Amino acid sequence: MRYRLTFVVGLAVGYVFGTRAGRERYEQLKKTARGISQNPAVRNTAESAAQQGRHFAGKAYHTVSEKVGDRVPESVSQRVRGLRERSAHNGGAEDDWGTSNT
Repeated sequence: MRYRLTFVVGLAVGYVFGTRAGRERYEQLKKTARGISQNPAVRNTAESAAQQGRHFAGKAYHTVSEKVGDRVPESVSQRVRGLRERSAHNGGAEDDWGTSNT
């Protein structure tokens, strides 16, 4: 219930600020966000976080599959194998989102 209330309050505050600020402020915020997202330091940090996420997800899958064994649905196993094969074929180049695996 607390999270729903927080969400609704956040939505209401965002709506009020959005309607008062108008299009000009929206464009200014959009330009600032685009500038931040294209900053090399931010991009490197995001790529590093994505790489660590993939690493930990692989470790978690391995740990879970050892404990669960054959109870993992075949569709999940196939998807993970497919992702690993695609990653191996790319040689660590780029993923689906255009970030490099460096």
